[in-house]
Amino acid sequence: MGALFRRFRERVVDGEGAGPAPVGGRRGRRGRRGGEEVAVPPVEFTSYYGRPIVKAPVWRWDIPAYLFTGGLAAGSSLLAVGGQVTGRPVLRRAGRLVALGGVGASAFFLVHDLGRPGRFHHMLRVAKVTSPMSVGTWILAVFGPAAGVAAVAEAASWLPSRGVWRLARGVLPPVGRGAGWVAAVTAPVLATYTGVLLANTAVPSWHEAYPELPVVFAGSALASGAGVGLLAAPVGQAGPARRLAVAGAALELVGAHRVETRLGLLSEPYRVGVAGRLLRVGRVLTAAGVVGALLGRRSRVVSAVSGAALVAASVATRFGIFHGGVASARDPRYTVVPQRERLARRAAGR
Repeated sequence: MGALFRRFRERVVDGEGAGPAPVGGRRGRRGRRGGEEVAVPPVEFTSYYGRPIVKAPVWRWDIPAYLFTGGLAAGSSLLAVGGQVTGRPVLRRAGRLVALGGVGASAFFLVHDLGRPGRFHHMLRVAKVTSPMSVGTWILAVFGPAAGVAAVAEAASWLPSRGVWRLARGVLPPVGRGAGWVAAVTAPVLATYTGVLLANTAVPSWHEAYPELPVVFAGSALASGAGVGLLAAPVGQAGPARRLAVAGAALELVGAHRVETRLGLLSEPYRVGVAGRLLRVGRVLTAAGVVGALLGRRSRVVSAVSGAALVAASVATRFGIFHGGVASARDPRYTVVPQRERLARRAAGR
């Protein structure tokens, strides 16, 4: 019995029987037998075979293009109603025509991503306020016809002034004004719902940026609409476009700065790689466009170049946000580390 007890103490109490030796060396033994202290290496996150934990979006270039054209349409409709209220026909005309072109392009890109036009129609069978995709589909269904009627009304001045055409010349302008207001009222939701849509996914850097993405997209939409006005209108009629450019650039720059700094580790995908380069280009173009808009009050060329810079900045910003989210989904680190940090905070708060 004494021999069995000694053997039990050596294997269990002194540590020999406590389990398999760790990788990289033999387990040390403590107590009267001496030996090294057991050193546990720091644990790092991993995933099965290094594969992503969250499935990356399968969207292609047509979805970021859809994000841009939808914002362009929304900003242009606001520009159009501003020109309508202040009596600036060039701004009104440019805004209405670009709004129609933008929403038409948005519908094309969306249907292209869905694969079949019938799927867009099927989405109109249900109205679900808790689904950003459902809400967005209905917004497009309201905004699109309104923008189309407003744009068609611009053709009234080109119609002959006799016969039935004379009646059309009298009816189209007031109908166009009403349709322009309908488009302008729905424009803010059209400009921002795509940010809500991205934040409603499981993609880490999109989901965590849910307060900022609608702000970034709203500012980008206003800046692109202002760019249309600066491109189309003479300097004497571009006052509302310049003010719109300042407001849009402020929202876009502040929102993008928060996205790149507030999210901790999840801000990293927006600062590196393709997304980082695109967002830096967008920031530079936005700043240059606003400065040019303010300094080019008397120069048609400077005003037009500033407008083009603002439109290009909107493209770069939308594509940058898109690529940043995709990059965060492909790397499991952006899923595991924030989860562990949240668990640690909850445990510390108990």
